[in-house]
Amino acid sequence: MMKAGIKSRMHFMMMKRMLRRCSLPVMLASVMVTPGMAQTIAPAPLTPAQVTPGPAPALAPSVTEIKPVQPAPPPPPPARLDRLSALGTRPDWLKLQSYHQTLTRSEFEAVIRDVYLDGSPFPPPWKLEFDGVVIKTGDPLKPEVRIAFAPRPGAPLPGTRTWRAAAEMPPLKGRPLLSDIHIAIDPGHIGGGYGKMEERMLSFAPGESIQEGDLSLTTAQVLAERLKALGAYVSLVRDRAEPVTPQRPSDFLVQARQILVDAGFPMPQENYSSVTGDAKILTVQWQSEKLFYRVSEIHARGEKVNSTIKPDVVLCLHFNAEAWGDATAPQFSPMNHMHVLVNGCYSPLELEQQDVRFEMFRRLLSRTHQEELPLAEAVANGMRLTTGLPAYVYTTPNARHVGTNPYVYARNLLANRLYDCPVVYLEPYVMNNEETYHRLLRGHFLGRTLIAGRLQSSAIEDYVQGVVNGIVAYYQKHRQP
Repeated sequence: MMKAGIKSRMHFMMMKRMLRRCSLPVMLASVMVTPGMAQTIAPAPLTPAQVTPGPAPALAPSVTEIKPVQPAPPPPPPARLDRLSALGTRPDWLKLQSYHQTLTRSEFEAVIRDVYLDGSPFPPPWKLEFDGVVIKTGDPLKPEVRIAFAPRPGAPLPGTRTWRAAAEMPPLKGRPLLSDIHIAIDPGHIGGGYGKMEERMLSFAPGESIQEGDLSLTTAQVLAERLKALGAYVSLVRDRAEPVTPQRPSDFLVQARQILVDAGFPMPQENYSSVTGDAKILTVQWQSEKLFYRVSEIHARGEKVNSTIKPDVVLCLHFNAEAWGDATAPQFSPMNHMHVLVNGCYSPLELEQQDVRFEMFRRLLSRTHQEELPLAEAVANGMRLTTGLPAYVYTTPNARHVGTNPYVYARNLLANRLYDCPVVYLEPYVMNNEETYHRLLRGHFLGRTLIAGRLQSSAIEDYVQGVVNGIVAYYQKHRQP
């Protein structure tokens, strides 16, 4: 999945630079296939040749001349609330009816303000009433759905979710601490033969390389054994270097071509074999690959999590990176940091999409945030102590700081939106930091070994131990003894 803050911004800037080289006299608005973050293709600046000369400016008015009143600018066009995200399906809005009187108005307003919205001044596609919220569906046959507020705070309604909060677990009565808890571990990306396609393979010398998909799978396997030893029931969403989705890039050629046509490129190049640099983004091959591993793959994992595994929490394991330039001659970065994500920070453009809007309300009304945020803060604390990494600071509007922990941000990603339970999405380390790169080359080991002239622990072991410490601290605090 696209890197939180770093690689998403990098891809956006790459596309923006490409478009600035083109002579597009009108605004283009094409949603790129990023996981959860809708990116708008920016318009290319007009050249002088594209500007039609107007009449010569009038002389400055005299003191007795009265300036005409300028007409107000026309209102913006209404949002297209019937749109869907890439590979999204039309939601069944009637499913939200089971959440009637789940939250009070004050609870709803607080979580919308503090977690789910990005602070934009644009009006959202719903209307707040005294005793309920009216959501615009985008369905012409049923354009609105109304959810009533609860008169007073209360417990979640039975049957509205499949996961259990820590406080809802049965008493331990001397059993291991994580007994009864079903934890799904989702190793980010695919790895193996897909690492190069995913742009998650990194090598600074012949004969050596690291791939995020392989690193996340190794981390997941070690973490699973530690959690099982503490009594948890653990499922791996991906247990090998193969995709969960049965689809492949060739299945998305039509959609990929349409994305580029809609963006103003009516005859896009088919593949990037003869293309270098940013231009590969504007090929059908690049777009079809993104739809495969960044969208179809996450949809398949979401279906597996929601329909088969049905866990109490999902841990999404990733490794971060800073921009490293040309993959054939990558650059080390002096940066090394960590952050943890929960679902939230929806942009107005994202909320125009039916399925995204529906999924946000489903998570909000099932009170997923009440478990997700404090659990993420506990895991962030555990990882802070074992890795010693500083907190990453977002400088882009696609994420916002939430809660009290400086490591925890809200961001709308496809995985933490589609999974029907609390999701803790982890982004430790910068893979192209020189020290981290050499530590990751050594894989997982216990104890310390000589790396870059000094004794160092395994980065994967520190990752695993931090997650375990955070999970243990959270359930010790919140479940019945």
